[in-house]
Amino acid sequence: MQYQEFKQRTKAFLREQLSLTDYIDIQSADSNIRSNIPFRGPNIYILFVAIIIASVGLNVNSIPVIIGAMLISPLMSPIIGFGLGLGINDTALLLKSLKNLGIMFGISLIASTLYFMVTPLETDNPTELLARTNPSIYDVMIAFFGGIAGILELSRKDKGTVLSGVAIATALMPPLCTVGYGIAHLNWHYAGGALYLFFINCVFIALATFLAVKYLRFPLVAEKEGRFSRGLISYGLLILVVLVPSFFTGYKIASENTFIKNARHFVKENQAIGGTYIYDYAVDLKKKPYSLTLSLAGESLSSESRALLYTNAKKHGISHSQIFFKEDATIEVRRLNETEVMRDWIASTEERLNQRDDSIRVLRAQLERYESLVLPSGQIGEELRAQYPEIQDVTLARADSSVIVLLATESRKMDAQEKERIGHWLSVRLQTPAVKVIIE
Repeated sequence: MQYQEFKQRTKAFLREQLSLTDYIDIQSADSNIRSNIPFRGPNIYILFVAIIIASVGLNVNSIPVIIGAMLISPLMSPIIGFGLGLGINDTALLLKSLKNLGIMFGISLIASTLYFMVTPLETDNPTELLARTNPSIYDVMIAFFGGIAGILELSRKDKGTVLSGVAIATALMPPLCTVGYGIAHLNWHYAGGALYLFFINCVFIALATFLAVKYLRFPLVAEKEGRFSRGLISYGLLILVVLVPSFFTGYKIASENTFIKNARHFVKENQAIGGTYIYDYAVDLKKKPYSLTLSLAGESLSSESRALLYTNAKKHGISHSQIFFKEDATIEVRRLNETEVMRDWIASTEERLNQRDDSIRVLRAQLERYESLVLPSGQIGEELRAQYPEIQDVTLARADSSVIVLLATESRKMDAQEKERIGHWLSVRLQTPAVKVIIE
């Protein structure tokens, strides 16, 4: 009995908390949505100005400017109007919403393309533009839940500021501006990716509106006709066509994020290994398999440390082939055992001895050459005086390749024959062919 009572009270509490009946004004919401769909008069100028502001924000990578432009722009009304028309079987409203959505699209495309064609600013790193070129399943979720918040805000009696938040979250303007950028620069990757994101936002905001209108039981304008039912089927197929590619891009984003996270954890856990330090790392996600480049400092990575890094990387889902090393800041350090130390000492000693022997040989050769240049003047003088007592003084000197001999005599003057005989004797004695004898 107590359980049944608790169950009933819980149901009553939840019904009271979750009920929308007392907070929703369906008639006012219908009227409000219809009145904001047309794009004419001030709405066209406001949209044009808002697109220019958003383009400037994307051009200079300014998030506050982009947000301000999204708050100004009246872009969501035709999309919500399309979802409302689909939910209440109002073909006229559907066509009116599509017409004004086309006008909105054309104005936005013209304004953004013109801006990016004439702007002198060059964006070196267009992160805000690039962020709109790779939509995924996460953008689908943002558009869908943003659309639910938008229709609930329009339907409740007491209006708040939810629509402003929805306009920022779903971000309809930046993709249109990025399409204009792609057209102006003939960058079809940017244009195609941004256009796909815009279609995601339109389709799933409208889908969220359609489901909310059905849940809130907006009154039908007409009963379903065969043509209207075929339109719903076509819209369902459009949802599938838009949805499927987003799963692939969502999977790609998730796998990239996982690899980056695994790489960060791996580097953090293996910052220092042995005498080697990982001071930086870089992840390359441009092609599969993704790669991780480790910048190393300290000692060169040994084969054991390298094998340990590969093993630890495998634990983080990073394979051997995905890791590359940048060792421009490492040095090779050899660790020698006693035998290697002794061998190096002996080799060094032998080298020093060989250098000393070479120095001795050079000095000996220089000494021999010096000795060969010195003339034995005293000995030659004694030998000449023994043969010729009249010679009192003998002087020997070198001049280029000749030997000059100066003989000084006192008792008599020597004749030419004696002078020639002395020269011949000195040539044999000194082993020098060129001897010049001068007698005073």
